[in-house]
Amino acid sequence: MSSIVLIPLLPLVAFLVTGLFGRWIGPRAHWVAVPAVAGSWVLSVAAFLEVAGGATLHETLYRWIGSGSLNVDIALHVDQLTAVMLLLVTTVSALVHLYTVGYLHGDKGYARFFAYIALFTFSMLMLVMADNFLQLYVFWEAVGLCSYLLIAHWYEKKSACDAATKAFVVNRIGDFGFGLGILLAFVTFGSLDYQAVFSAAPDHVGQTINLLGWAGGEWPVDVITLIALLLFVGAVGKSAQLPLHTWLPDAMEGPTPISALIHAATMVTAGVFLVARLNPLFNLSPVAMDVVAWTGGVTAIFAATIALTQNDIKRIVAYSTVSQLGYMMMACGLGAYAAGIFHLLTHGAFKALLFLGCGSVIHALSGEQDLRRMGGLKSAMPITYWTFLAGAIALAGIPPFAGFFSKDEILWKAFSSGGTGVLFWALGLVTAFLTAFYIFRLVFSVFHGRSRVSKEAAHHLHESPAVITIPLVALAILSLTVGWVGIPAEGMNAIDPFLAPVLQAHEAAEHAAGHSGVEYALMLVSVAAAACGIALAYAFYVVSPGLPQRLASVAGALYRVSFNKWYVDEIYDAVFVRPTVALARALWRGVDVAIIDGAVNGVGRVTQAWAALLRLMQSGQLQHYALFMALGAVLVVGIYFFR
Repeated sequence: MSSIVLIPLLPLVAFLVTGLFGRWIGPRAHWVAVPAVAGSWVLSVAAFLEVAGGATLHETLYRWIGSGSLNVDIALHVDQLTAVMLLLVTTVSALVHLYTVGYLHGDKGYARFFAYIALFTFSMLMLVMADNFLQLYVFWEAVGLCSYLLIAHWYEKKSACDAATKAFVVNRIGDFGFGLGILLAFVTFGSLDYQAVFSAAPDHVGQTINLLGWAGGEWPVDVITLIALLLFVGAVGKSAQLPLHTWLPDAMEGPTPISALIHAATMVTAGVFLVARLNPLFNLSPVAMDVVAWTGGVTAIFAATIALTQNDIKRIVAYSTVSQLGYMMMACGLGAYAAGIFHLLTHGAFKALLFLGCGSVIHALSGEQDLRRMGGLKSAMPITYWTFLAGAIALAGIPPFAGFFSKDEILWKAFSSGGTGVLFWALGLVTAFLTAFYIFRLVFSVFHGRSRVSKEAAHHLHESPAVITIPLVALAILSLTVGWVGIPAEGMNAIDPFLAPVLQAHEAAEHAAGHSGVEYALMLVSVAAAACGIALAYAFYVVSPGLPQRLASVAGALYRVSFNKWYVDEIYDAVFVRPTVALARALWRGVDVAIIDGAVNGVGRVTQAWAALLRLMQSGQLQHYALFMALGAVLVVGIYFFR
């Protein structure tokens, strides 16, 4: 049996041990979980090196379903795309496990937390290693369940329970479409195996399905397009794209390690991974590609406008995640799958760093998350400051940090694809400017200027312990170096050729294969946009800290729209939640109470009334019973004689 089996097996064993025996091991739970995930990381590196050498690893564990034409195996498949995802998941997971040791020290749910993050790591690894749609779907749902459990870790807080429920419900909307897409794929292709579906898909190009056939109408839709769009609905939910993005910022109610692991670097990237993995299907549908690109592009700039005005440090970084996921989706929709995965990889490093940096600040300030009650923390928390600054520079897209190379690759592929690609480039450029502004607004508000920390928090202010800062330093190094594998120069970009066997670029992106003076000019433009965003943030929050408040009062409606997140939650509440609750109450009163309960209660009342009548005949006097018997006998005899 191949060693790749141990990659997901080790976290599964850690989950079982900490879950079953957490009551006894308690504060020592990390001695089980941390080594297990570290072992998965070592094996993932070994698998990556094998794949880099030209191998494709596959291990069939057992036949799960065998019924007629439906044959599904539980199998592990490691190709170039999977190898990259394994490195991302295990690296971030291992560092988050280590960080958790310090962050949740003394928490009463310490062992339970380690059990759940080990289960999540196992589920995510099985998701990316799947070789068929059904295994993908099962572990797609499993990571969603883990997300729910971990957001609600502090279940005593109503806000945490509400956020977990919201995440679960919103993701069910996306997963419903995802499930329909898998069913339609099986009906169309007769298989759920990736390679079988990809091989059969070209033969079904042009085939249509009548969506209104059941109603006697005509609405022919290309079957490949319909499958791709239904599958993409699942990606929209999991990767928090418009209009199913609202759950992710609220998920920040969970502990910070989970924000970094699940809601920044791994689970939310599953949607991007899905589109990239299924690129042979999406490439056959121009309509689906356009939908993916526009969804990503609009989400990127939409979320960036919200991040400008938020005051919770984790929510700012959360909306940044939504925006960057939009970047990745836009790249995939343009056919630049390798660029999207490259940004997924770099983003995993610097966004996990930013979330863990936020957690270090929150830990030092005894739970404070409002940046208006921070300031001047640079001297008190130097390691957190410099590592956080590295993550901010990477997110802003300043060379030589990782975010510059991956973001520039997406912008270049968009611009060079021509047509609407130039519009996507413009959207990306504006988003880059906004991104640099809001992340350095966060940096300057938290670490620079005068201290606004309360006296109680200032009394305990200190740098976080080594168990927290070591992961920050490791991620800061990755935020600097991981982008170098994609340096845009002849012979130096290792990402595209490495992923080429799995990710076949769409013809619209092939025009961007070469590098020219135009690309380098566009690099300067994107760096200038980011630099302008940083300079503007410096002017607003260091030079003239009173200016933002004055502008907010002048902007009025625009500021309120951004601060209230474009009122999307309020719109959903008015359009979906309240009518649904009203309908449920009407059905409860009109059907449940009036009809169902009324019928059951009516039978009881009739029985009681009949019993009351019969009770009148039960006097308890023996002579009365004898009289009734005699009268009955006379009545019977009379009927007999006079009939």
